[in-house]
Amino acid sequence: MLEKLIIVRYGEIGVKSPKVRGRFERKLIANIKTVINDRVDIKQGRIFIYPQDLNKTLKSLQKIVGIVSYSPATVTHTDKISIKELIEIYINELVNEGSFSSSDSFAVRCRRVGKHDFSSQEMAAYAGSVVYGVTKSKVDLSNPDFELFVEVRDDKTYIFHEKIQGLGGLPLGTQGKVIALVSGGIDSPVATFLMMKRGCSVTIVNFNNHPFTSGSSEKILKMHEKLKEYSAGSKLKLYQVDYGEYLQKCKDEAPERMTCVLCKSGMYQIAEKIAEKEKALAIVDGSSLGQVASQTLPNILATRYSTSLPVLSPLIGMDKVEIENIGKKIGTFDISILPDSGCSAAPRHPETNAELPLVLETLKKIDALDEFDKVIKGIKLLK
Repeated sequence: MLEKLIIVRYGEIGVKSPKVRGRFERKLIANIKTVINDRVDIKQGRIFIYPQDLNKTLKSLQKIVGIVSYSPATVTHTDKISIKELIEIYINELVNEGSFSSSDSFAVRCRRVGKHDFSSQEMAAYAGSVVYGVTKSKVDLSNPDFELFVEVRDDKTYIFHEKIQGLGGLPLGTQGKVIALVSGGIDSPVATFLMMKRGCSVTIVNFNNHPFTSGSSEKILKMHEKLKEYSAGSKLKLYQVDYGEYLQKCKDEAPERMTCVLCKSGMYQIAEKIAEKEKALAIVDGSSLGQVASQTLPNILATRYSTSLPVLSPLIGMDKVEIENIGKKIGTFDISILPDSGCSAAPRHPETNAELPLVLETLKKIDALDEFDKVIKGIKLLK
């Protein structure tokens, strides 16, 4: 068996200024080290991991944002004899395990960094002759069944045949903190994940609408655990807000059709108070334009007017199928579709064209600020 290491690649970090790039690289490595106990080095835009348990480390890398791709690899000295010996051993192992055979066509892809007495094309041709010598396989540079990668970096040469896709994005914790409004539905967990993928540390806020819902925290706790899988390097807090009394006041003292608008406006204003405590710079929600009554443009304007923080909606231009596909990919969808009671506070005919002056007047009429103060005093930190 060959000794394996893992080559980790990042994407847009590489186009940052040297100072920013260095900071992002250090953060990505720190995040990786929170989930593995292996030696980690970085050189010339590549991160090298020397795993104690290859399969365990490969699995851990699947959910670290900022990683574009990674490859289990082997390494030798950059001289033709050493490279030939390594390729022969490597290819024979693949043949023995059934991953490559003489009936498969192949191509060699070579990348080279540093000064050498050969070009990338020359090394690819040389490596290809070694593979052919072992398997007598047909070369097909356009559409091969199998690809062998030879990466020459100064005095070290790395051999691998897999490029495993990572999550991409920016390292978690490089873009500040946000407050994410997360329900048990499909959209908001996906929106939260997308902001994590863009490098934001997240604090989750969940509004418990009991007695208009069951009041159970089981679903949001499961959602928190799933999203936590992607939070390497950043603590994922979960606050819960008891919101039923405020909703009851809205239903008792305001026009019924405005319940959802007043509900959402209150959520943003309470989230802003939590943001002050958490030193967060924005609020995130799962709005998708026109998907439900509260997400029309007039309602978005009316509900967000009373908060001074930016409200980010990464799903705003996505349709339901696109959102569901991301949810399925990251594992939140199956939790979202678990049965729940829904919210009985929602009116049969909700407002879809809210008038801002009327919304502000109604909030004042029901003493919303006093109600929010009461709500804030009862906020619980669940995780």
